[in-house]
Amino acid sequence: MSGAGRFYDDLAPTYDLIFGDWDASITRQAAALAPLLPPGSRVLDCACGIGTQALGLAALGHPVVGSDLSPVAVARAAREAAARSVALPVVVADMRALPFASGAFDVVLAADNAVPHLLTAADVTAAAREMRRVLRPGGRLVLTTRDYDVLRRDRPLSTPPQRNAGGTVTFQLWTWNNEGTHYDLEHFQLEPRGDGWATTVRRTTYWAITRAELGGLLADAGFTDVSWPDTAFFQPVLSAATG
Repeated sequence: MSGAGRFYDDLAPTYDLIFGDWDASITRQAAALAPLLPPGSRVLDCACGIGTQALGLAALGHPVVGSDLSPVAVARAAREAAARSVALPVVVADMRALPFASGAFDVVLAADNAVPHLLTAADVTAAAREMRRVLRPGGRLVLTTRDYDVLRRDRPLSTPPQRNAGGTVTFQLWTWNNEGTHYDLEHFQLEPRGDGWATTVRRTTYWAITRAELGGLLADAGFTDVSWPDTAFFQPVLSAATG
């Protein structure tokens, strides 16, 4: 995960430029996730990044704590929360070693394809056990990932370019391993500069973990009632219970 930490340290200052309208995305994503969360539930967003999901859920009235591997992202999440007068305590932490008491949360959230940065079954299992530990009995885990059942079949080599209102263009190149289980990602961000472009390239690696693989590892870690509910979120959403 250290590579992922460096990736998000570098991306955090301009992460919002990925979106056409980041504030609108904050509101929209929170509204899509909210039906999965009991009213007033205490939430740990253990991959909070700069706060895209955490800020919106906090604005809806959930007590939210944010943690993330990237200290730069966590610092920005704190600044964004302060600018919006939203309560969002944050801490730098690896999801495989969460610095919270057992049973401290009603919901643990890890959205926007965060878990596939863990590249082995052992790492995913370690994170799942920590997520379960910090959940109260009857608590719920909510994860979102890309649709890797489809992506592993098709093995796309890139994503379509996106251009926001300010003119910044973002796209990705994917290089798959021979087995089609993992891919190296190159994240391109092009910002208009005079008559040309300022180009930044960032690199990281993902495990294209299937629904069956992820569900099986969560079950091994003690989760029950693993399902993929239909939601308005932009990625497939997994829900599981502590049992």
